[in-house]
Amino acid sequence: MFFKNLSAMARFNADKMGKTDVARGDSMLVGLNCFEPGQEHTLHAHAGQDKLYYVLQGSASVVIGEEEYKLEAGDAAFAPSEVPHSMRNRSASRLIVMAVLAPPPTLK
Repeated sequence: MFFKNLSAMARFNADKMGKTDVARGDSMLVGLNCFEPGQEHTLHAHAGQDKLYYVLQGSASVVIGEEEYKLEAGDAAFAPSEVPHSMRNRSASRLIVMAVLAPPPTLK
């Protein structure tokens, strides 16, 4: 698979964070989390699953464990398994974040 412009795959939702699967394999999921201004993904944790966030467009506030960080396009943050984390778009512009989860969540 080849992807030329991941940001073009973004799907936004006026009511909540939008999600787009980019690629899914047996050991990893790559997706886009798409935030309108003010939207957030509330504090949560994954048992047995690591998550890497990479900001493609916009700026974000991310909480990982007890720490809060401001991320800009090109920045990344890592949330190890079982560590609480959240993401919020505190800007007036759209936010697109690539999320890499390993292993991938099970399909329901």
